Amino acid sequence: MRQHRDYVLGTHAEEISRLALQHRVWRPRALDAWRRAGFTVGQTLLDLGCGPGYASIDPAEIVGPTGRVVAIDRSRRFLGALEAASLQRGLDQITTLELDLDESNLSVIRADGAWARWVFAFVKRPHGLLSRVDDALKKNGILVIQEYFDYSTWRFSPRSPAIEEFLRVVMESWRAEGGEPDIGLDLPIWLKELGFEIKTLNPIIDIVPASNFIWQWPKTFIQVGLNRLVELGRLTSDRARAIAEEFAAREAAPHTLMITPGVLEIIAVRR
Repeated sequence: MRQHRDYVLGTHAEEISRLALQHRVWRPRALDAWRRAGFTVGQTLLDLGCGPGYASIDPAEIVGPTGRVVAIDRSRRFLGALEAASLQRGLDQITTLELDLDESNLSVIRADGAWARWVFAFVKRPHGLLSRVDDALKKNGILVIQEYFDYSTWRFSPRSPAIEEFLRVVMESWRAEGGEPDIGLDLPIWLKELGFEIKTLNPIIDIVPASNFIWQWPKTFIQVGLNRLVELGRLTSDRARAIAEEFAAREAAPHTLMITPGVLEIIAVRR
């Protein structure tokens, strides 16, 4: 039976390892976005849906001991991993909060900035969360978001019907849990309605061979995701095995390219 504070992708050790690899791939883009947003020493920053906190450590080092990072997640297992890492690094400026972002009031926090990556896609009430983040930010506070705007751009060249089947099942499983994979399409208008000034809108899509490090991000998701879909009853073990074999064959074949899921990066200012 799934735990109350589990996620559709799980919170098990395999998922924690996948998230570590994912952050290593995306870390350069996160650091660049935070630099352009103006995150700096002494600020209070929110890490929304922090998971095991791989993207909390870097902001904590940016704000330094005079600043604060408030890392929020509903998974006690994820927060425990972050707390252990913070203790090991001596990062006392990280505070963890075990909260469900679909329900919790964030207005008691007064933040200079907030950060979310693949969070709004998984909550049931993303507009409500955005409104509560608005309440938590100070005037002229900065919000940095990276969310999918077209998950179905994740394809292979040459095309792979088996991988496209996997993507369809993944998107169905997210929507069955109340999420929306392509939430990036809704966020710009919601931000404007709330009075934010949008500073940048950048699409991020890569086309890479298997030798590129970026390839490892979707690869690990397929490995973990197939197991999770079997666990959820959305794929049979035999079908999952066939998809995994198809992926391995495509990875080994010369000239195969992967097109990654379309991500929208938003930097917006609360006015």
